Amino acid sequence: MTWGTPAARRSAWLRVFHPRPSAATRLVCFPHAGGAASVFHGWADRLPPSTELVAVQYPGRQDRGHEEPVADLDTLASLVAPEVERLLDRPLVLFGHSLGATIAFEVARRLRPRFPTPISRLVVSARVPPADSLPRDYDFRRDEDVRRYLRNVGGRAALVTENEELWRVSVPALRGDLLMAENYRYSGGAPLTCPITVVAAESDEDCGLAEMRGWSTYTVAAVDEHLLPGDHYYVDDPPDELFAVLCRASTAMADR
Repeated sequence: MTWGTPAARRSAWLRVFHPRPSAATRLVCFPHAGGAASVFHGWADRLPPSTELVAVQYPGRQDRGHEEPVADLDTLASLVAPEVERLLDRPLVLFGHSLGATIAFEVARRLRPRFPTPISRLVVSARVPPADSLPRDYDFRRDEDVRRYLRNVGGRAALVTENEELWRVSVPALRGDLLMAENYRYSGGAPLTCPITVVAAESDEDCGLAEMRGWSTYTVAAVDEHLLPGDHYYVDDPPDELFAVLCRASTAMADR
């Protein structure tokens, strides 16, 4: 594995699969529940050379599988934020998918919501606004409820319920993340000062654009919305439209 930028080489939290030391912008990506940094492994090849992709690796998965997962989202964000802050030598865009969007938001809050903001843009994908992250009709301590959730979400996630070996490997981190999401409660505070880009998938029955429109209250800057093809787990096979959105966000920041 290539660690890339010096800050990433010194961090257990950050992965740079395709280093671009001369890149004008960095895109920091936060995985969904149960996901890992490897979700973003092939993304760099679909981004312009002016953008370096940095993926966040949570404890308890892949090369950090020997570590205990973090059970509290606020604690997790507080641990990640200083690592991300070391990347602020150039414009920074944060992208988070599903649970990763909430984590990215909380990291952005910890990087001081001042003006001018150290974060150039927050891109939130397939996730309701923070105050709308309320408990649902699941008890994720129970295997049957985790399986029911995955089947309801559909797509590739449902395949985990059909393969016992995949289930055994995947469920510890997934369960921990789902419980972390269920226990998260937004605490009010100053809005962000960076723009927010809202991304939803057309066939996502769990979280569409209608459920995401409240993100506009979490920043004093502009908000734009994009509807892309795919279901809730479209990031596993991301469409070209997503990279068009990310390219515009990254290029706009580099041109400032």
